[in-house]
Amino acid sequence: MLEFENVSKSFWTGTQRKIILDRASFRVELGNSLGILAPNGTGKTTLVNMIAGLEKPDEGEIRRSCRISFPLGFMGGVVNRHSAVDNSRFIARLYGLDPDYVEAFCRWLCNLGEYFEQPLGTYSTGMRARFTFALMLALDFDMYLIDEGMPASTDVDFNQKAGAILKERLRTTTIIIVSHKPDVLEKFARSAAVLLNGQLYMFDSLEEAKQLYDYQTQG
Repeated sequence: MLEFENVSKSFWTGTQRKIILDRASFRVELGNSLGILAPNGTGKTTLVNMIAGLEKPDEGEIRRSCRISFPLGFMGGVVNRHSAVDNSRFIARLYGLDPDYVEAFCRWLCNLGEYFEQPLGTYSTGMRARFTFALMLALDFDMYLIDEGMPASTDVDFNQKAGAILKERLRTTTIIIVSHKPDVLEKFARSAAVLLNGQLYMFDSLEEAKQLYDYQTQG
């Protein structure tokens, strides 16, 4: 389970204080994948980073009683000067997993060919996203965090394989996905929320959340 209790978070933009959360309280139970709708500029990435433990709240308490992944696209923990081989094996040891398995899984899903032996610093943005996503799926988490959906990739094989794996994971794990596009959430979310003006409004269905989201963003 993940629980936020009276959590507040803000930061100074240089001209004003930007409020991300204002004494927000909510919980996500295992087995109930959550989609969060948030307009651009409201702090989607900050919220995801707080869930993962990468950023701390200004006030309040965040409780995690399960294993929560790093966010899709987060490059912390990987080293640009090292190859995908070295990075995948290092992360595997860090999480107590079989390095041979994690390396083989990432090789299969990424389909990077000879680039898998090259430093990550030589990768394009799409290649880096594919490797990070593969690494996240290779690890064993109870909750997976996705910021803005699948990584942008022109590799059809990768998109099909990664999408199929995510769909299968929904049966045994929980996904928290944050996006400004409702259609991105449809494949993964069983319940939904809307982040507006520092508050997280929880709904039983994505359709209910979309009504508030559309009213606030298009009205």
